[in-house]
Amino acid sequence: MFGISAAPPLQPTPETCTQGHRSTLILPTAEGGSICLLCLSNLLSNPKSPTVHVSYALSQVSQALSQPQFLHSILTFHPHFLISPLVSVLSNFDDEPIAKQTIDLIQTLCDGSSSNCNGGQDVHKEFVSRVSDRLSSGSLAWSRRQLYMLHCFGVLLDNQDYNLYACINNNDALIFNLVTGLQLSNDEIQGEIMFVLYRSSLLHYMCVDDSGTDTLLAYCPKLLHLSLNILMKTQSDDVRLNCVAFLTVLVQRGFFQSASSNHLVCTESFEADSLMQINEHVTDGPSLEVLFAEAVKGPLLSSDCQVQIATMDLIFRYLSSEDVSEKQCQVFIEENLADYIFEILRLSGSKDSIVNSSIQVLDLLSTAVQAFSQRLAIGFSSLVPILHYAAEVPFHPAQCPLLKLILNCVSNCPGIVSTSICEEIGSILAGMFKKYISGEIGMLSETFTLSCSILIAIMKCSCGSSSLAASLKDASKCAVSTCLGDKHVNTDQILHSLYLLKEAYAYDQDDNFPGSSNVGLRFCIIEIFKFQILPWFMMVIRDLEEEAIALGVIEAFHSILVDSNDDAKDFAESLVSSSWFSELFGCLGLFPTEKMKWSVYLIFSSIVDVLLGNVSGKPIRDAALHLPSDPTDLLFLLGQKSSHNLELFCCQSAVLMLLYVGSLYNDRIADEKLVLSSLEQFIILNSRDLIGGASASVTIEILVNLYGFYRGFAKLRYQIPYSPEAERILFQILSEKSWDSLSSSKIHFTSLKWLFQQEKLCKLLCYQILKWCECKTLFGNEVVLDFHVLAQLITSGDNFGAMIFVCLLGDLLETASQESDIISVLNACREIIGIAPTASDQFCMHGIDAVLENIFNFSTFSSPKLFMEASQLVFTILTSVNAESISNNGPWVGITVKLMDYLIPAMTSDGWTEEVLTVIGVLCLILHHSTKETLVEASKIIVLNVQLILAINSTIFEACSKGHVLFDHDEGTRTGEILIFVLLLLFFSMRSVRAILPGIIDFQVCLDEGSNMQPLSYLSIRCHDLCKLMHFGAAKVKLIASSCLLELFTGISDYTTSGKPEDLKFREGYIMSVSSTLEGLIFFDDIRVALNCSRCLSALISWNQLKGESVFSEDTWCRLIVEELVMSLSTPTLTSSFTIHHKPAANVAVALLKLTKGPPWMTKVFDDSSIQSMVLNISANNLSTELVILFRELLSSGYLSSPHVAHLNRVFQACKSRLYSDELEDSSMENETGNVGVNEDEVGKGRAFLISLVSSQSYPEGDGCQSRKKQLLEEIELFTKSLMEEDEA
Repeated sequence: MFGISAAPPLQPTPETCTQGHRSTLILPTAEGGSICLLCLSNLLSNPKSPTVHVSYALSQVSQALSQPQFLHSILTFHPHFLISPLVSVLSNFDDEPIAKQTIDLIQTLCDGSSSNCNGGQDVHKEFVSRVSDRLSSGSLAWSRRQLYMLHCFGVLLDNQDYNLYACINNNDALIFNLVTGLQLSNDEIQGEIMFVLYRSSLLHYMCVDDSGTDTLLAYCPKLLHLSLNILMKTQSDDVRLNCVAFLTVLVQRGFFQSASSNHLVCTESFEADSLMQINEHVTDGPSLEVLFAEAVKGPLLSSDCQVQIATMDLIFRYLSSEDVSEKQCQVFIEENLADYIFEILRLSGSKDSIVNSSIQVLDLLSTAVQAFSQRLAIGFSSLVPILHYAAEVPFHPAQCPLLKLILNCVSNCPGIVSTSICEEIGSILAGMFKKYISGEIGMLSETFTLSCSILIAIMKCSCGSSSLAASLKDASKCAVSTCLGDKHVNTDQILHSLYLLKEAYAYDQDDNFPGSSNVGLRFCIIEIFKFQILPWFMMVIRDLEEEAIALGVIEAFHSILVDSNDDAKDFAESLVSSSWFSELFGCLGLFPTEKMKWSVYLIFSSIVDVLLGNVSGKPIRDAALHLPSDPTDLLFLLGQKSSHNLELFCCQSAVLMLLYVGSLYNDRIADEKLVLSSLEQFIILNSRDLIGGASASVTIEILVNLYGFYRGFAKLRYQIPYSPEAERILFQILSEKSWDSLSSSKIHFTSLKWLFQQEKLCKLLCYQILKWCECKTLFGNEVVLDFHVLAQLITSGDNFGAMIFVCLLGDLLETASQESDIISVLNACREIIGIAPTASDQFCMHGIDAVLENIFNFSTFSSPKLFMEASQLVFTILTSVNAESISNNGPWVGITVKLMDYLIPAMTSDGWTEEVLTVIGVLCLILHHSTKETLVEASKIIVLNVQLILAINSTIFEACSKGHVLFDHDEGTRTGEILIFVLLLLFFSMRSVRAILPGIIDFQVCLDEGSNMQPLSYLSIRCHDLCKLMHFGAAKVKLIASSCLLELFTGISDYTTSGKPEDLKFREGYIMSVSSTLEGLIFFDDIRVALNCSRCLSALISWNQLKGESVFSEDTWCRLIVEELVMSLSTPTLTSSFTIHHKPAANVAVALLKLTKGPPWMTKVFDDSSIQSMVLNISANNLSTELVILFRELLSSGYLSSPHVAHLNRVFQACKSRLYSDELEDSSMENETGNVGVNEDEVGKGRAFLISLVSSQSYPEGDGCQSRKKQLLEEIELFTKSLMEEDEA
């Protein structure tokens, strides 16, 4: 409010004006003048006053009113003085500028009166009263002055004070005149009338409650038609805006509904003829709905957004009225109103207000489903860009109705939605889910469920799309994470997310993705079910409050199980492994309804179908309606006698199946004592039916497996009693009935072990094992019981498993059974040993060697195939059996004799066949075991066999005669393979002879050459032949030949160190000849060959010293080897293979350093600078046993100085710390010791194993990391000891 103190001081008021009016009517102005209100009133009230004077006077008054003190004075002392004159101006002068000035003055006075606290608050109301009187009287007709008066009245009513409506004295007449004026074809008048009607109606409804008289209702039909016609015809946005605003008020008051039902309420204040005149012919022309639809089209096409928004708000209010029917909505659609709004959306640029209004209207129009679907299909493309926009805004008001529209179109018009649009929508919705789960945006539960529904609808109507599949993956993951991570999530969201997962799984099928690669959607859904839904459900199942959630999860899981593929089996196993049966019985306790019970037993039956076969779950389905919900009641059913009661028998079969499948996965649905007791009751009470054949064999097998499981469990828990009578009856049933618990049904390991622990069942189990072996031979992996289970059983030891296999083989042989049966059992034994090598010990301890001897006696000449199968089993046993488990001599001597009886004639007649090589492999292993003081007599038979010696010598001679061509004969050629096996046999023979017949060895014979050579008396090879094979042979030949030579030289070294070096005689140049071959292989690629040669060369050097010769002192090759070693050890950047490839050269250098009189060039090679570089280049990471030995010999030879020793001590100390803390890397040999190829045949696998065995025998320190660590520590200790001895000396 303006304060008087804020105004400048005024001049003294004159006592009178020029007309002699008293001073109380004269108000001074800030400029020093004054205004006589009476003179002003006379001027304004006189219609004959010059307009120039009137305009000037109004401008002066306007200027004065801008002065706070003048405004205060006039409102305080003369608030009503100017009301009549100003209203008269509007009535008297047809001048637009004067009218504008007058209206501005009136508005100024009204605004001032509202803020004045000294009175004048009634000025606004009096203006309203006087202006309304003029309009009600109709005295101005419809002249320009009437237009000015209307505008002024509109300005006065543009206020929130509802008391202003009470100031209208003759409201009925006013409305009558306004309605009459609407019929004039003048935009300005119509616009002003509309605004006045809009404002007056608003004020009227603000001050009158719903029970009061509604004046406008009497004019309802006519007024609506006139307003709609005006709206339809006008081109002025202002008129449209006013008209839409007034129509909005009428819609809110229910006028359209009243007009449609012709329910008119008339007041007594109107004359009947006037009323009839106004309302006559209102029903002529189109219906009100059609007229409304036509009227709003123009505003909808307006370029003014405000008009468009107001119009759509009008349509929304009309359509959202309670009485609007689907038929009325259909009229709007038929009048193309939906098309207009889709076009507005397309051109909207995603403006928020337009989007909200448009989507709201379209949402209401969609109630006329059939009519709207056609329009929606046409305008659908305009919704997708809007979805892009709305999806980015959290809680956007248009999200839900927009998603409803999209869902409507996708569901009802699937052919309209293209694949690209489906992909785009899927990507948008997946993005929404991602942002929601990351917290970037919020999401209403309705938005969540609609989004899931749209994705489901898209999957049902679109073909396979990898892009859509990717979106479905993201959406599914986020939807599930949302539901599982929010404690306040509602049931609908959980159910919709489950439905989405179910449909996404069904979407990824071959029909949707023909000829394309796997999109991975099914795998993703299975992962979600297994690792998110299942753990969550198992956690909350006991606390669920709504049955619908449990049913939804069960139904979703069931949809996976009914799909017959590997995913279903894997998922079923995940369920039962999570105690699914027992948890669902708990769910049945929470929701004991028929629907829940049916769902639970149905999914149980499907799980059984998947795990055991397509019809295995049928007993559960058949009995589902009769089965109780409590597991205890199920056991009660099991303990009843079911004779002549088919329904009870069906229920018992279902209970047995449930218990059986649960037991397979350790899911026990009831206490073990109760289950065992019920099973025993079932056996005792129904024994007659079980023995007499009334029960199917599958029931007996399930019963056996169940009983064995719970008896095995009871054995672990000694306090659980059992019924000997039930056990006796069960054993009787098994002896009289046909059953198969190994081949045709799954069995728990506990049950299997209990069965194999029963001595009374051994005979029956022999038959079961035979049947299982036959099925395994015929059907392979289709047989339920796996080799791994039997391998685990046999290796556990506390059962008759191994004995049953051995007895079975013996029985088959005694009864002269079919060869195929014996072979199938032999193969089974071999497979079991291949899985669990320790099983060979169990077989041997139960006498399989005696059975094998009988097989060889039977099959050596009568059945070559059986002979070879037995030979392969012998080979497999000998590869893994411990020496303690082998019976010395006895059956093994007989086996060896039969092998030799087969070998020699076969070699003579057929040559070196695969069978011959297999036997050679067995002989190698027999010889190998003789070094452990077993199979000694069997080995003697091999090494002393003259015919075998001749055959081997012949083969060696033939190979040596090939010269350099031999290099091309590797293991891939026939000649190479034969030579490898021959050398393998020689290697193991040489080792065996040293262990079992050391007295017959004459090393001189092995070293002889030329024409006067003595014949070999045992299975061996001469040194010069080995040198030839090493020089000319392929890599594998070099490896085995060098191992043989090392074995020979090791024996000679032992012989020479015993004090008889002079007994060995070499021709002149013999040592140099051998050493040349060895020196050439020191740098061979295969480190094993290089190491063997280095050790052989070291042995030659030591012999040379013993004989007092100095052959190696001037050997340039030895100098080259040592120089190469020094250079590699001095190189700062060591390669990864450094710790391996320096070893052969280090061995040679050590041997030379040990010579009493070393080569003179050693001092030059190991000069101070070289040793300094070597020492500094050594670290704890690359230290090896050979290097420590080398530095120990350098220390002994005086090549190391004190700084060198100090540095080495620090390195050794660091290495020991690392070794003790197990941080030293395992620097295993680079070349693999005989990896077996996946597709290798039996001979190839045997060859690879024997070569690896040779490598381990020649290089035992390479067997393991711990062994190498131990040797390294020992050498470091020896170095320290040598250093202490040096210091003491």
